[in-house]
Amino acid sequence: MRIRVVNRASQALRLAVAALRSSKSALGAYVRRLCSRMDRPKAVAAAAHKLARLIYLMLTKGEVYTDQGQDYYEERYRERVLRVLSPRAAKLGMQMVPIAQPA
Repeated sequence: MRIRVVNRASQALRLAVAALRSSKSALGAYVRRLCSRMDRPKAVAAAAHKLARLIYLMLTKGEVYTDQGQDYYEERYRERVLRVLSPRAAKLGMQMVPIAQPA
C-alpha cells in the first residue's frame, strides 16, 4: 500500500494500520470492522487516527497500553450492539430472545 502523504507521522501510522489488519489484537479487529463498513482508505485513515490518539495518551499521561485481544473487543462490540437493539425492539413492540448456541 503506497499512499503519498506530506506528513511522515501520518504515513507511518497508516503503514502500522496496514500491518494491524492481519493481527489478532483488539486494534486489528477494529480495523477489520471498519474495512467491512467503509472503503479501505477511509478505514485506514480512521484507524490511524485512533492509533494516533492512543500514542498521544501514552506520551502525555505516561500510561501503558495493554491489548485486551480480539476476543475481548468482539465481545464488547456484541454487548454494545445488543444494548442498542433492545430499546429499538421494545419500541417496535418486539422482544429479543436469545437462542441456544451450539458448543
